[in-house]
Amino acid sequence: MTEPEIIARVENGVGRISLNRPKAIHALNRAMCEAMTEALLAWREDAAVQSVLIDHAGERGFCAGGDIRMIAESGAGDASEAKAFFLAEYRLNHLMFDYSKPITAIVDGIVMGGGVGISEPAPIRIATERTTYAMPETGIGLFPDVGGGWFLPRLPGQTGVWLALTGARLKAADTVALGIHTHYVPAIDIEGFKAALLANPGNPLEEANRWVCPTEPEEAPLTPHRDAIDRLFAFDTVEEIFSALDAEGSDWASAQLAILKTKSPQSLKVTLRQLRAGAALTSFAENMAMEYALGGRVVRTHDFQEGVRAVIVDKDNAPKWSPADLSGVTEATLDALFAPLPDNEQWTPLP
Repeated sequence: MTEPEIIARVENGVGRISLNRPKAIHALNRAMCEAMTEALLAWREDAAVQSVLIDHAGERGFCAGGDIRMIAESGAGDASEAKAFFLAEYRLNHLMFDYSKPITAIVDGIVMGGGVGISEPAPIRIATERTTYAMPETGIGLFPDVGGGWFLPRLPGQTGVWLALTGARLKAADTVALGIHTHYVPAIDIEGFKAALLANPGNPLEEANRWVCPTEPEEAPLTPHRDAIDRLFAFDTVEEIFSALDAEGSDWASAQLAILKTKSPQSLKVTLRQLRAGAALTSFAENMAMEYALGGRVVRTHDFQEGVRAVIVDKDNAPKWSPADLSGVTEATLDALFAPLPDNEQWTPLP
């Protein structure tokens, strides 16, 4: 018998969803998104369910993202399967964002891409010393979707823009300091926290506050660079960010510029526009509609196909981006990628 990839059940007033695809670090596919959605819809009006807990099997990580190979294969054709996945995934993200009962997500280990999409909408987000957070999409010709256009520009200062463009990986000290995660609980205490939540299912925040470790993690490593990030990533064009980093001349700024030069120029420009547009939107649903239109187009571009080949398929980590530099990515190209879909093709939230 094949193990289910999502284990959903109700225990002591807690609706529990466990990601159960450990060999793939719980990378999301459409069936997993639909199973999570089905459970959340069933529990929404169920008085026996007081709160929801999302966790995962194994120790490698919470969720490494989405099923990128499938998305790339679909994007090489008509992208219909990729769009169906995005529709289901983004509806799940939105359902969690607007959910009427408190959701707790335990992000122990790797949490990237799609994993961010099913944890960031939860009001209670618990990191451990094993947590590694990133939105690394510019390195595969994509953009930080699953709500990145909403959450990232709402992080302090320009930290969300820096994270989105560079794909930087953060540990719990930084994620908690930035508010990406709300609590730090050592991994050794996670099972104790879960038991406490099951004994007090209506008050997950109270339990998270009780189990949070006051002395860990250590000072956030990013803190010394926060002023530079806010200055150097405040521009509305990627070219200006490049120039500012170059002019700064510090070792840290030079390292950021070197990282950015390895990313897809198209993705850098798409991502910066996405975050600036997302910052001005007034609802999460508007953001998801924007990302759905964008995603269905970007997965068909050369850079996404090439990025997946280089990083995931051939693993040579030597993508040949086209255009190869920022000057080749025109405003007309961006306008076409961001254009609204026809009414009958637009993303809509679940009823």
